[in-house]
Amino acid sequence: MSGPLLDRIDLHLEVPRVPVSLLQERPRAETSEEIRCRVEAARAIQCERYRHRPGAPFNSAMNGEELRRYAGLNREGQKLLQLAFETLGLSARAYNRIVKVARTIADLAGAEQIEAAHVAEAIRYRALDRGVLG
Repeated sequence: MSGPLLDRIDLHLEVPRVPVSLLQERPRAETSEEIRCRVEAARAIQCERYRHRPGAPFNSAMNGEELRRYAGLNREGQKLLQLAFETLGLSARAYNRIVKVARTIADLAGAEQIEAAHVAEAIRYRALDRGVLG
């Protein structure tokens, strides 16, 4: 796929084969109910945040003003995103999409501010189109 087309896809995931040893160990993971509760809480946060536009109460619909208002990065997050932007050759569209996804990750974590860990996770979702995944 071309870069401009991939830029329009928010999440790129490579799902590797699971080793048998991990299947046998089965560490405790988050239950579907726990995940559902986190998603509903994040959705409620977004519905409240964007109550002025009830037709699209999601981070993905943020415009430029809303990005500045609701998606501020802490200093470490800014540095990380700048480094990724420069080293991966990301477009302006990809930059904004990463910030929107990072805002959603922060919402899922119950964090008010987007932190470096949220930015790092969002960047990983963009790595597939830049060939940085192994």
